Amino acid sequence: MKGFRNILATLLLTVMAVLLILTVSEMPAFGEPGPAYNQVARHYLERSVQETGAVNVISAIISDYRAYDTLGEATVLFTGIAAVLAALSAHRQKRGGGDA
Repeated sequence: MKGFRNILATLLLTVMAVLLILTVSEMPAFGEPGPAYNQVARHYLERSVQETGAVNVISAIISDYRAYDTLGEATVLFTGIAAVLAALSAHRQKRGGGDA
């Protein structure tokens, strides 16, 4: 059984190493622009004032181009805060503590 675990661990590590090497080999060379520098950012900077009417580019991106994403992030933050407050409230009630 121990020999099978060693073979399985070696196989898993070999697969992970191959995947890592393939991933690193696909990266752009040092100093070259990567996939993050694409035409979307250029489009936002060049056309945000005309397309959205917002004077501030950041406000245009957050409120017009990425409104659904921003709404989702706000929902996640609200849900997290509500969960923490509920957990703290339940802990306080369990200990018998009150507000005063």
